[in-house]
Amino acid sequence: MRAVCICAIAALGLLDTGCVDTRPIHYYTIEMPPAPVTPAAPAGPALTVSDISAPPELEDGRIRYRVGPNEVGAYEFHRWIERPGTMISESLVQTLRASGKYRSVTESSSAAAGDYQVRGKLYEFDEVDSETIQTNISLRVDLVDMKSRQVVWEDLVRHEDPVRGKNVPEVVASLDRNLQAVVKETAEALSRYLARP
Repeated sequence: MRAVCICAIAALGLLDTGCVDTRPIHYYTIEMPPAPVTPAAPAGPALTVSDISAPPELEDGRIRYRVGPNEVGAYEFHRWIERPGTMISESLVQTLRASGKYRSVTESSSAAAGDYQVRGKLYEFDEVDSETIQTNISLRVDLVDMKSRQVVWEDLVRHEDPVRGKNVPEVVASLDRNLQAVVKETAEALSRYLARP
């Protein structure tokens, strides 16, 4: 009798595995800014850019959404190929290099030392569903003087972008546009600070 029960349980387990969702997982990334064409400024400061930190819920790769003020969810079959913080730091490196205002711009994981370190924290990177659908990005960036190890400048950029459709690829396109706006605004504010006499 016990053997019959074990066989029945095993058979049910096999049937259950046949009901597993077999939908493919779709992966997305953002478009990187064009490679720099402006020569570096020999007299400009050297910057290193740290990987942008993010809350744990943004680290698992799933594209996030919010409904109203309190409900938070994730698309199980729609994911980023890289962590959002990594995508933002790579985009920031490319944008700062392309400006031609700095002697060098490197990722802080490299061996190069800089005059300043750019670091930051991502608070929001998601779709927001209310009366309309939009994406929301909230990013804080700090600038650290590497000699004094002190934060000498900080900025919080929050930006929203409307989603032009109702499917996940349109949400990703909106997050891409939104991210480019946030990175551009951050790079311009950083440049203004560093250009001060």
